[in-house]
Amino acid sequence: MSDEAPLASLSLTHVHYDPSDPISYLCAWLALVPQGLCVVYATLVWSTREAEVALMFAGQLLCEALNFALKRLIKEERPRRMYGKGYGMPSSHAQFVAYFAVSLALFLVVRHRPATPTGQRRRNHTPMSLPERVAWSLCGLGMAAAVAWSRIYLNYHTEKQVLVGSGAGRGQRGGLSGWLAWALDLPPARFLRARDLVVEEDLCQAGWEKWDDKMTALKAKKGLKNQ
Repeated sequence: MSDEAPLASLSLTHVHYDPSDPISYLCAWLALVPQGLCVVYATLVWSTREAEVALMFAGQLLCEALNFALKRLIKEERPRRMYGKGYGMPSSHAQFVAYFAVSLALFLVVRHRPATPTGQRRRNHTPMSLPERVAWSLCGLGMAAAVAWSRIYLNYHTEKQVLVGSGAGRGQRGGLSGWLAWALDLPPARFLRARDLVVEEDLCQAGWEKWDDKMTALKAKKGLKNQ
């Protein structure tokens, strides 16, 4: 056994924190937010096939690639007391959550139009109002701020590294181009059932309409039998 190479650990979720400090413990959990968001991205892309979600995820991965390049270009070390490996400028956590929060806010407040083209609400659909969409946007931005602050509290990054990371994440977000409708009509996209409905619909709306229509028809059928 002594001749075997030593084993290495996969430190994807390995976080240093002070076990005697409850705030430090909370910050350790906040450090896992990017990993959790990746699971959410993958689940939504597979289950909804929405182009908007897939493009946002693609932008998120590009944001990570940009962070990888910037760290090796700037080569600024982490704070002295940090035992983590790699460079610290800019903060990848801050950049990740800043991109997500800004993308979510822009989508909910600017792009998302859940009402029907005629301006009439459907029988079985109550779209989110603008105040509700603003509230969810603020929740996303608050989450991003908490994650970014936790990196400073845990001594993984300096304030400057977090601010630069947040700025890079905000700047990475770009608009969608007009080729999306053309791309979604291509055979591979049609085979994968890709679509772009979430701008006008809620993610759960199509399935809910079918279910609500089915239950309405079933109740009507039972009512006729009871007469």
